[in-house]
Amino acid sequence: MIGSAKPDGARGRIVLIDDDPLFRESLAANLEEADFRVTSFADGQTALAELTDTAAADLVLLDWRMPEMNGIEVLRRLRRQGVEIPVMFLTVLSDQLFEEAALLGGAVDFIEKSRSFTILLKRVSLILDGAKSRASDDGTSAASETIRRGRLTVNVKTKRAFWGDKPVDLTLAEFEVVRRLGERAGEDIGYRELYDQVHGEGFLAGEGDTGYRTNVRALIKRLRQKFRDVDPEFDQISNYPGFGYRWEPGNAEGE
Repeated sequence: MIGSAKPDGARGRIVLIDDDPLFRESLAANLEEADFRVTSFADGQTALAELTDTAAADLVLLDWRMPEMNGIEVLRRLRRQGVEIPVMFLTVLSDQLFEEAALLGGAVDFIEKSRSFTILLKRVSLILDGAKSRASDDGTSAASETIRRGRLTVNVKTKRAFWGDKPVDLTLAEFEVVRRLGERAGEDIGYRELYDQVHGEGFLAGEGDTGYRTNVRALIKRLRQKFRDVDPEFDQISNYPGFGYRWEPGNAEGE
C-alpha cells in the first residue's frame, strides 16, 4: 500500500487499485498534485481487506485486468460487503461489452487509460463534486443520499438511478442530467445548463454557438430509450422547443 504525499487531500480521498506499478505511481502523483489524497494497492485482495466501510474513501479507481482477482470481481465483493463507495474503471479494455458490464455491476464510470489526465480529472471531479452542489429551489439537497420523484429514485452517492425497482444503465454524463432534471422536476431547464452540468460551465461545444443543443438532444434521446428499455410506457422527459427539457413530476404516489 502506498500512502499519499499530501495527507490533507482537500479535494477528496481516492483509492487506486492497479497491478501496474509505473501507472500507479504516475497517476497517484498526478492526483496528489491536484490535491487529492491517494492510497494505492497492487491487487484486489489487499484493497478489499482495507475497504471495509464507505468512510475509507470517496472514490475507487479500479483496473479491470489484474492477476488472481480482476476488477469486476473486486467491485462485486465490495457491493456484497455493503461498501457503496463510487467506483470508476480505468482500463485498456475499450470494448463496449466491458463498459456495459461495469455499469451494470454498479460502477459509475468507465474510462480508457489512454485518455489524458485532464479528461480523467474532469470525470473524477464530476463524481466527487456532484454531492457538494447547493440545494435546489424546492429544498432538495444534492448532497442527500436519495432523490425520489414518483417512480424515479436517484442515489446521489453511488451515481445509480432506478425506475421503480429496476436499475437504469446510465453513463456518468447521463446520470448527471437525470439527477439535475429530477432535482428540479416540473421546471424547464435550458439546453446550456444541462450541457454545463455534464461538461462544466463555459465548455466549448463545437458546431458554433448552438452546438451544445445538438449534444444535449442526443443525450436526452439516449436517456429516453434507456428508460423505455425498462418501461415501454416511460414518458417523463418533455421538451420545451427552443429552450430545453423538464422532468414531469407525475403521480408522486406511484404512477
